[in-house]
Amino acid sequence: MEISDQLRCLFSAQIEEQDGSYVVEVPKREVRTGSLAAGDTYRVALVPSPANTDADGGTNGEDASSAERRDRSNGDRSNGDRSGRSPPVEEGEERTVEIEDIGEQGDGITRVERGFVVIVPDTDQGERVTVEITDVRENVAFAEVVERRSYYE
Repeated sequence: MEISDQLRCLFSAQIEEQDGSYVVEVPKREVRTGSLAAGDTYRVALVPSPANTDADGGTNGEDASSAERRDRSNGDRSNGDRSGRSPPVEEGEERTVEIEDIGEQGDGITRVERGFVVIVPDTDQGERVTVEITDVRENVAFAEVVERRSYYE
C-alpha cells in the first residue's frame, strides 16, 4: 500500500453506528497536538487492522466480491514499494506514538510516516509512549520506551 507523504496522523478506531450514520471518532489528542484542526476538511482512508484480516486476506465480515473489488482497486500498490525513499526516522530521534498492534514476538508495533513500522518492546496495544529510535533499517526501526504517557496528553 502506498501512503502519502502528506499523512497527518495515524490512529486506530472502530466504525460505530450513530443516529442513522456511521462514525469514526478522531481522538482529541490529534487536534491538540496540532496534526489536525477542528473544522478543516481532510481525506480519510480506512485500512483494516491486521486483527480484522482473515487467513485468505479478506476482512472479517467482507464477502468474496467485496474482497475481489478491494484487491483490484489496490492493484500492484500493495507491495509497499519504498524504492528511492529513506526511512522517515533516525537513530536517537524521540517520538510520541500509540502502540497499534502486538507482533508475534510480543513486541509493540506502531507506524509513523508512510506506514513505516517501528517495533517497541515491553508495550501494550493502545498504550501511548515516547520512544527513542535505537536502530533503523531499510523497512523497519526499533525503539525503546523513554516515557509512558497518558492517552489524553
